[in-house]
Amino acid sequence: MTRSLHSSLLAVACGTFALGACSAGPVATAAAPNLTASVASAPAAPVDAAVRKAMGSLSAGVKIDSMRPSPIPGLTEVMADGEAFYVSNDGRYLISGNIIDVTSKRNLTEAARAVARRGVLKDITAAQMIVFAPSHPKYTVTVFTDVDCGYCRKLHSQIAEYNKVGIAVDYLFFPRTGIGGESYDKAVSVWCAADRRKALTDSKNGAILPKANCTNPVSMDYKLGLRIGVNGTPAIYAADGTQIGGYLPPADMRAKLDALAANPGS
Repeated sequence: MTRSLHSSLLAVACGTFALGACSAGPVATAAAPNLTASVASAPAAPVDAAVRKAMGSLSAGVKIDSMRPSPIPGLTEVMADGEAFYVSNDGRYLISGNIIDVTSKRNLTEAARAVARRGVLKDITAAQMIVFAPSHPKYTVTVFTDVDCGYCRKLHSQIAEYNKVGIAVDYLFFPRTGIGGESYDKAVSVWCAADRRKALTDSKNGAILPKANCTNPVSMDYKLGLRIGVNGTPAIYAADGTQIGGYLPPADMRAKLDALAANPGS
C-alpha cells in the first residue's frame, strides 16, 4: 500500500492497518481460487470514474494497479500497491479487509493479492537476485529479506536444508529501516561484494562487511516490496504469488508448497 494512502486510512479508520517489522512467524494465507467467472469484466466507465475519484479523495498520490468487479455485486475491487480495497460503485463507501467465501472457505481477497503479486514477481530477473538453489529444484520461492532481521537470519542459517528438500530461494532485499538506513547500507555492501552469496551469509552471521557502493538493485527491491504489500521480513512468496509465510522451517515450507501444487487454483 502506498505510504500516503496508508496514512489517510489510518486517520479515517483509527489504526485499521499497520506496517510490520520482522515477522514473528508464518503469515496465514489461503490458496488462490479461480475467480474468472465472477470478475471477468472491467468496471463500466461511470463506475470507474466514481471509484477513482473516491480513492483520490483519500490520497491524491494513490497508484491504482487494477480495478474489476468484486465477487460481491455493487462493489469494485481496487488493487493499490499490493493491497485490495472494495469501493461501492457510486464511490461513497470503501471497505478494507478480506472477503471470505463461506461455502468454500476461500479467502477471495488473498487470491486477488496473489494474482497481483504474480504479475509483478514474474518480471524480476535473476540479475536482481541472490540465489541459493539445488541442482534441480522442485520449487522456487522469492524471499524479501533484511540483513538484521532475526527470523531472516534463522531462515538463512537453514538455507542448505531448504535446498536439500528441493526448494530454491531467490533473495530480494527489503531493509526495514528504509532507503538510506543502516540495514540498507549493509544490503548494498553485500551486493557490491565480489562473492554476494558469501557476503550475505557472513552478514547474516553478524560479520561487519567493508562498506561498499556500486550500482545495485536494493532501492528497486525495497520499492517492489512496498508495491506488493510487504510489511515484514522475511516475506516469502510462491511462484503463483501466494504468500506462504514469514519464517517457516524447511519441512513445513516444503509441505506448504506441496499442498499448493496439489490444489492449483483451489
